[in-house]
Amino acid sequence: MSAVLLNGKEMAAALERVQREKADALRLAGIRPALAVIMVGEDPASAVYVRNKQRACERIGILSRLIHLPAETEQAELHAQIDALNADASVHGILIQLPLPPSLDEHAALMRVDAAKDVDGFHVVNSGMLLQGRPAVLPCTPRGILYMLQQAGVPLDGANAAVVGRSNIVGKPTALLLAQENCTVTLCHSHTRSLAEITRRADILVAAVGRPRLITADMVKPGAAVIDVGINRVDGKLCGDVDFEAVAERAGCITPVPGGVGPMTVAMLMENTLEAACRV
Repeated sequence: MSAVLLNGKEMAAALERVQREKADALRLAGIRPALAVIMVGEDPASAVYVRNKQRACERIGILSRLIHLPAETEQAELHAQIDALNADASVHGILIQLPLPPSLDEHAALMRVDAAKDVDGFHVVNSGMLLQGRPAVLPCTPRGILYMLQQAGVPLDGANAAVVGRSNIVGKPTALLLAQENCTVTLCHSHTRSLAEITRRADILVAAVGRPRLITADMVKPGAAVIDVGINRVDGKLCGDVDFEAVAERAGCITPVPGGVGPMTVAMLMENTLEAACRV
């Protein structure tokens, strides 16, 4: 492997040390940072993600509250829980663990969260502020991606960037953040023609579509920074949207799956929660 490995676990651990100091300073000022997570149903993957977030809170010194509701919960009951957390001054961040059961309206629930406590950065107020380049709560994964690139010293100003995937959670906000750093960004998707021609011109390539090993070595510019957001399970093993072994021989730096972007997403959730507590 010739590419530099961007180790998300190591970056997150280093950031946690700084976050513990922030949490200690807030407690000395009489503020106990608190994150409330609402989980509906018994989705196994969601349970794992929630445990990871709770453990991160414990390590840093953020109070973690889990509101675990049954799968049969109705929309009005879910909204009532959100309203109660919005009104609770001791809660600084609110996260609704996705996906919700099909019977519930995810968008309506996310919009119910107070935008100031929306530590996922999904509320339209925060999305709109990001679009305008104004201060906003940034979505955790895109913020983590930008942090990793900056920590790795990847030149951003004037760079060509390709983001493969246009989701509201990762693709679109990542493209906006890179554009704000003066990258020239192409946002690709399932209808993009000649995808490989676009990705081969990219100094920075972000793959976020959920298709295993979509990005092959011949689609990557030599020396490019490759960020793999995908989490797929193939033959019982986790893999990303990038053909890691082959691309690692061509890229300048690359994130692994697992252990790349995932830990940074959790780290940025902690950062958003601490920043929300600072605004009190």
